[in-house]
Amino acid sequence: MKLLKLVPDNTNIHFLKWRVPFYLGSLLLMAASLGLVFTKGLNLGVDFVGGQMIRVTFERSAEAPVADLRSEVAKLGYGEPIIQRYGKPNEISIRMKLPEGSEHDAAQSDKMARTITADIKSHHADARIDGIDSVSGKVSGELKWDAFKALGLAALAVAAYIWIRFEWQFGVGALFSLVHDVTLTLGMFALTQMEFDLNIVAALLTLIGYSLNDTIVVYDRVRENLKKYRKMPLPELLDLSVNETLARTIVTSLSMLITLVALLAFGPEVIFGFTAAITLGIFVGTYSSIYMAAPILIWLKVNPKSFVPTETALEKQERLAREGA
Repeated sequence: MKLLKLVPDNTNIHFLKWRVPFYLGSLLLMAASLGLVFTKGLNLGVDFVGGQMIRVTFERSAEAPVADLRSEVAKLGYGEPIIQRYGKPNEISIRMKLPEGSEHDAAQSDKMARTITADIKSHHADARIDGIDSVSGKVSGELKWDAFKALGLAALAVAAYIWIRFEWQFGVGALFSLVHDVTLTLGMFALTQMEFDLNIVAALLTLIGYSLNDTIVVYDRVRENLKKYRKMPLPELLDLSVNETLARTIVTSLSMLITLVALLAFGPEVIFGFTAAITLGIFVGTYSSIYMAAPILIWLKVNPKSFVPTETALEKQERLAREGA
């Protein structure tokens, strides 16, 4: 039975030929993503900003009556609500600040939730309450700081690991690749204004792990080829290494994308942001392993002489035979 091959044997694609324009394009996308984050901001969920969020679906309506809901909820005396659509047009989230003193008396937030949901159902018979989340301001601040630490420490640990296993240039390349991937993902959330909560932080940590795995596969082949072909120009050696790992990269990425596309199309709304973040991460992680992590080794001037060739068992046997003669 003939095996299916998505990538032909002995591919010879000159990936590094276009490294400069791709790098410049990536830097522009990173700058645009950071600009979106600082101007539009992230649509932080209750996990990070505190407050109460009520998710509602209007089952018999094509579109949620956002304007009516805003005025109805505002009349209840709990302040101005922030109402946003998510997923389908008839699905909305209502975000409110918690009442004064609710940090010490949870009954106040429970009362507010009951009052708001009862008012919504009285005005809209087809309203279905999908969930209610409450987080105090103190807890949300701690969660925000913990999430920031988790992402930062994960990236630094990755760079340190690759630095020890390879050379310092590889550690810098891997760290820059991870910053690139996380920045573009944050830019997507700033552009689309999808809710950014702890699930998305978990997705970013997953993305860091996937991108690291793909980068290490390429770097490991680069290291092997540096020992084999010490006189080969570095751009050619990097192209050779990427081509040799291309089949593995494509098969791995496609396998994950099949599952992720199914989740995007048929999965529950609660994990839509998580799935979207990882789906984008598959593309940017694969791209960055080739066009971010590899070219930087040229500009950081990796020295092939620092990689001592390994002696195979056959070469050792031949050398011993020569020395015995």
